[in-house]
Amino acid sequence: MKHEDDEFLSSLGFDSLAVRAGHVRSSEGEHSEALFLTSSFVFDSAAHAAARFSGSEAGNIYSRFTNPTVRVFEERLAALEEGERCVATSSGMAAILATCLGLLQSGDHVVCSRSVFGTTNVIFDKYLKKFGVSTTFVSLTGESAWAAAITPATKLFFLETPSNPLCEVADIAALATLAHRHGILLAVDNCFCTPALQKPLTLGADIVIHSATKYIDGQGRCLGGAVVGRQKEMDEVLGVVRTCGPSMSPFNAWVFLKGLETLRLRMEAHCDNAEHLARWLAQQPEVARVHYAGLASHPQHELAARQQRRFGGVLSFELKGGRDEAWRFIDATRLLSITANLGDAKSTITHPASTTHGRLSPEAKAAAGITEGLIRIAVGLEDIVDIQSDCARGFAALQG
Repeated sequence: MKHEDDEFLSSLGFDSLAVRAGHVRSSEGEHSEALFLTSSFVFDSAAHAAARFSGSEAGNIYSRFTNPTVRVFEERLAALEEGERCVATSSGMAAILATCLGLLQSGDHVVCSRSVFGTTNVIFDKYLKKFGVSTTFVSLTGESAWAAAITPATKLFFLETPSNPLCEVADIAALATLAHRHGILLAVDNCFCTPALQKPLTLGADIVIHSATKYIDGQGRCLGGAVVGRQKEMDEVLGVVRTCGPSMSPFNAWVFLKGLETLRLRMEAHCDNAEHLARWLAQQPEVARVHYAGLASHPQHELAARQQRRFGGVLSFELKGGRDEAWRFIDATRLLSITANLGDAKSTITHPASTTHGRLSPEAKAAAGITEGLIRIAVGLEDIVDIQSDCARGFAALQG
């Protein structure tokens, strides 16, 4: 953009920010964002290099922590989430790890929802535990359970909303109030909604986590993650990325910039298809329950309607049978991609108990509501008639 001052940015709508924020053209006058594929940057003199390394002069040093293409992505996502700063990482899990390493230390305590991505559970329950950070897992939707889990050592609340894969919804504002009353930071994984549908920072959260691999990319091409929040906390997160190296590559940042340009439009289409499919699935006799906040039967439907623009593109449903029936359903589909990724233009289908949450103990799965008959579909952008017909193939296979 010609002008990038805060007043001008604040006057722009979401779609304009998604296309324009962060981009300042170089002297070459490029219209699309430039891709800086370089490991390091050259200085005019030894003194110039020293000024950059000391921080007395802002500028690029080394692409592990300063790269113009990555910086545009960070500034654009921060603008969309209405945060002060964004730090890009190599994956969504790297974003969670960098946040924890930057803001926690041995002896600290975390309260985390049971309803999180399986690998997120493993980070807290196995790896952070090795370094003296303890975690209590609680029900996402039970505010009293969060309050009861607080100790003098509690430094962080961590949650996903909507959750993966049961689409449970937390009251972000209520949990933010509770956390701040005790001097605790609230981090929200906003992967399922993206800022196109939900802005946790405006509801009181301190930190937003993203797997850019999902809807921010939108076409299943690249791995990446991001952390958005206040400058103070993001300085600590950036310190981890700079020192430990879980950095986003410039090429991936460039791909994610292209994804952001169409984010809201794609999310509207994902929501349209998911809402249609959820209503249809709820009518099928083989289905015991559909998990999707867009259904009036969902226990947090009204809350989701208040804090989200729409209900997202991911749903799950429980067959009346167990693993055998779930696998038979999945194997009968022809259009849906059998993969654990989500947020793709292509619809994907997976069996959480044996994939995304496969490393959890049977007890942890049961506590998180991950049953053997549960199937998750990330509804893509194909014709809804074709998606529905493919699911009908799955139901037909259960009759054989």
